[in-house]
Amino acid sequence: MERRTFLKIGAGTAGAMLVPVFGNAIAAEELLTAMPIAAKKALADTALNAATRAGASYCDVRIGRYLNQYIITRDLNVENVTNTESAGVGVRVVVNGAYGFAATNDMTPDGIAGAARQAVAIAKANAKLQSEPVRLAPVKGVGEVSWATPIVKDWRAVPIKEKAELLIAANKAGMDAGASFMQSMLFQVNQQKYFASTDGSYIDQDLQRLWAPFSATAVDKGSGKFRSRSGLSTPVGMGYEYLDARKEDKIKAAGGVATLYTKSYDIVEDARAAGRDAKRKLTAKSVTPGKYDLMLSPEHLYLTIHESVGHPTELDRVLGYEANYAGTSFATLDKWESKSFKYGSPLVNIVADKTTPGSLGNVGYDDEGVKAKRWDLIKDGILVSYQATRDQAHIIGKEESDGCSYADSWSNVQFQRMPNVSLQAGKKKLTPDEMVKDIKKGIYIVGDGSFSIDQQRYNFQFGGQLFYEINNGKIGQMLEDVAYQSNTQDFWNACTAICDERDWRMGGSFFDGKGQPPQISIVSHGSSTARFNGINVINTARKIG
Repeated sequence: MERRTFLKIGAGTAGAMLVPVFGNAIAAEELLTAMPIAAKKALADTALNAATRAGASYCDVRIGRYLNQYIITRDLNVENVTNTESAGVGVRVVVNGAYGFAATNDMTPDGIAGAARQAVAIAKANAKLQSEPVRLAPVKGVGEVSWATPIVKDWRAVPIKEKAELLIAANKAGMDAGASFMQSMLFQVNQQKYFASTDGSYIDQDLQRLWAPFSATAVDKGSGKFRSRSGLSTPVGMGYEYLDARKEDKIKAAGGVATLYTKSYDIVEDARAAGRDAKRKLTAKSVTPGKYDLMLSPEHLYLTIHESVGHPTELDRVLGYEANYAGTSFATLDKWESKSFKYGSPLVNIVADKTTPGSLGNVGYDDEGVKAKRWDLIKDGILVSYQATRDQAHIIGKEESDGCSYADSWSNVQFQRMPNVSLQAGKKKLTPDEMVKDIKKGIYIVGDGSFSIDQQRYNFQFGGQLFYEINNGKIGQMLEDVAYQSNTQDFWNACTAICDERDWRMGGSFFDGKGQPPQISIVSHGSSTARFNGINVINTARKIG
């Protein structure tokens, strides 16, 4: 079976983070090899035939090869380079109205047939306890098809030395600009996924993902005070070309307070800015608590979307099927059934999709063989739908799945996972600089930070990376110790303006956890800069008593 470990990455004064590492270590040269499609089909047919002969009314097979390369640096040193591979087969069946699942890394005909028969045996045992049979929404078989992430430069073909030198150059730029410590990382993922089912689909997919986060930390040696600023990049469903910075992919934040990025990323430039920002944050004004109009950049707002809209519209959370990891949902079926639940203001239109180019969720087909699509979750502020898989669609009257089933490994069973969930751009022409002019007392927030949200995804608190006060239509000095508090419905109903599509871009989560035992997914969230009026802001440095 695959080996799942966790790589402990020191994060300077900010503590440490655990990064999941799947599979077994391999040489970098082995990353470029691949199994022929004909061999995958032969193995898949072996599993399908074994399962149906054993009594399955439905069977799907996922043959997966999951490749990862992580490069970790601190200051001017390379701390870790990890290449891993995990390969095997997962078989899911329905027998007598119940699911069964089994997986194996024995990729011989006998090994795969054995896993299929084991899945059938598990389903037969489950059927004795099943209170209601599984109902799968129909999916028309697509025959033999292929889909791959559109890329210009395959990260697997780029020398590790070149990547490490880029990270070290970013670290040096940050320290030269004022950071006391720098840490940068490069996470690269290639998922080679083959799906086959008794519906008649044989789908071969090759998915590429990449993320280059860093953290700049400045320390006042006299007081021991420290402040950090993380990078403003986004994780992407692209190739290594994302790190070939292009001038046309750079935009200025409102008031020119930061450089932001769209389809490519200049990590050295951003690290240099982060070093300056981290040092400036040491002496920035501490925020005065109170009510403010908030102006939130997409680099910040993606996380609020993820936590307050993405998770609560997952149908398994709504139904109470999923609660172990991050709770259930306040957005219950009765609210949807009313057709009038005001999730947000009439300006708020939020869609789910797995089709946006360059996004983390972009695929051709999900892990149930359902073609990727786009649909409304919130329309003109009203909750209109959820995220549903094949076995959930009938519960909310849908005739087909939304195509949002996913497993993070061949060894784990697929289940409902969040697609890209995005706030649509405003329909009226509006730029961030124009938005500022109408704000008398506000705060402009760029970048994500720490957060907390309750087990129904309702009451929350969010921080950020960069904060600037807005006074009488002008961006003023940098602020620190800022966090805002609200509840999901009040917050989204306080949305009074959204910039137009020229400002729309994505953020995302590279390690989104769900399930018990947990699985990791990757998902993007797009938006334009948006305004929220009268939001409560607290000072996180204030002490009580």
